[in-house]
Amino acid sequence: MERPDVIRKTPHDLRVPPNLSSYGDECRGFSWDLARQALSGLPGGGLNIGFEAVDRQAAGALRDHIALRFVARHAPALDLSYGELARQTSRFANVLQGLGVGKGDCLFVMAGRIPELYIAVLGALKNGTVVTPMFSAFGPEPVATRINIGAGQVLVTTDLLYQRKVKAMRGQMPTLRHVLLVAEEGGITNEPGTLDLATLMLNASDGFSTVETKPDDPALLHFTSGTTGTPKGAIHVHDAVVAHHATGRFALDLHPDDRYWCTADPGWVTGTSYGIIAPLLHGVTSLIDREEFDAERWYTLLQQESITVWYTAPTAIRMLMKSGLELARRHRFPDLRFVASVGEPLNPEAVWWGMEAFGLPIHDNWWQTETGGIMIANTPAFDIKPGSMGRPLPGIAACIVERLEAEGEPPRVRVIEAPDVEGELALKAGWPSMFRGYLNNEARYRRCFAGDLYLTGDLARRDADGYYWFVGRADDVIKSAGHLIGPFEVESVLMEHPAVAEAGVIGKPDPVVGEVVKAFVSLKDGHAPDEALRLDILAHARKRLGAAVAPKEIAFLPVLPRTRSGKIMRRLLKARELGLPEGDISTLEGGA
Repeated sequence: MERPDVIRKTPHDLRVPPNLSSYGDECRGFSWDLARQALSGLPGGGLNIGFEAVDRQAAGALRDHIALRFVARHAPALDLSYGELARQTSRFANVLQGLGVGKGDCLFVMAGRIPELYIAVLGALKNGTVVTPMFSAFGPEPVATRINIGAGQVLVTTDLLYQRKVKAMRGQMPTLRHVLLVAEEGGITNEPGTLDLATLMLNASDGFSTVETKPDDPALLHFTSGTTGTPKGAIHVHDAVVAHHATGRFALDLHPDDRYWCTADPGWVTGTSYGIIAPLLHGVTSLIDREEFDAERWYTLLQQESITVWYTAPTAIRMLMKSGLELARRHRFPDLRFVASVGEPLNPEAVWWGMEAFGLPIHDNWWQTETGGIMIANTPAFDIKPGSMGRPLPGIAACIVERLEAEGEPPRVRVIEAPDVEGELALKAGWPSMFRGYLNNEARYRRCFAGDLYLTGDLARRDADGYYWFVGRADDVIKSAGHLIGPFEVESVLMEHPAVAEAGVIGKPDPVVGEVVKAFVSLKDGHAPDEALRLDILAHARKRLGAAVAPKEIAFLPVLPRTRSGKIMRRLLKARELGLPEGDISTLEGGA
């Protein structure tokens, strides 16, 4: 049966009154100054993310409410109330002060989803220390590279990770003064040249006054990898907390009694902004699963933990799809009311699959490391156009532009007013979580702006209803016989084939047409990668897309290369296909 282009929402679809119910009225009446009034602020006009997320809540009615619930396969659940989280983060802030680490110094954290990681991030923020989360799966070289770029003075990690990824490189990180270790097997660590975090915490006071930080003081340093060269460090400030609060309210529809699960690793910006900060700002209980992805386990957690709001990634959704609907239907999710996804555009097939698996569509949204928070989203009360990333949130002014500048000149653009014209997505600067620079690379930062417009590097179009549609990264778009082909459109159609679990599309050089479309696909369980299936997928694509846009070649892969945040690495597919340098692959899932 052919599916409609729009999923219509009715009052029956809403379990609770939505935070964003009148899009036009909210956008017209919204201001960031007004949004700041929802937070307490520090005496004297300061603002601090750690204080707003933890101490503000612990000082009120939420003191005994569960803030973080940690679960693991072979250990009992551990609950931290807002009051206990305030005490523990104050202890950690005092540990830093005892080591002479203060405002503006840089702390790196690298660990699995353990309580100490969350305590360290929030305690450091209360201390005015700049925080950089890293994936625990990073190898020694990416760890050293980031610590050196950020002039990291403190590293919080585990004893096993230190031995495997840091110890041999320690002499190559001249700014790193202190390494605080968590014993993975419990007890204390005795690694030479390090400090045992448990001992330091035991001897620290749980009384602490948040260091006075101003809204524009640096708070977070998030690294983002480019196609070549070293990773870029995007600087975010304490004022970002205003956007974390507003977007948690609008895009994730967080209510105080929610039980929330963000599956993102804290090493990724989503795992910090929406896995740590935003839910605490709203006083909800966050589930934190210390285990890696397992379809049966995830369904069980959604059911047993009575999750109401779930924020995950397209990769996870595609892996759940690959495991089959029958597994999902062996579980019940009566409390689940809202599912959202981020990391890369969500194919329409995945949005509809949510209806079959959960009785709920999956709501895509869009943002970047540089934006620091969700910018464009599908929200609970409004109709969904599967394949669209939604509409700009209140306080966000987006547009589609055409670049006009010549090589080497400052960026200039023309705003495209007409609907359904492809161009570059741009945002008017001024939202609080906007990055304030690339560390030690001011020239690169300036190239991201044309006047007061931030140029995202993503190609998109806006339809007549104001919904935005992702086309592809500017350097991913395929030019074939005069056609500009967005890889996402082709990938979405390929995923409609019943055998296809994932698809990645590249342009392959061709002497006649410039580039031809080549697709790499991984298959759902139970399908063999044979010639008959390849021809069937090609025929399906040609029928849906036409001969000019459909792939000319299809290759089968067991899995597609993707980052730990879930993005399929098209540039890596292309580099391997053409024998080109692979560039920075430090964020590649599973390592290089």
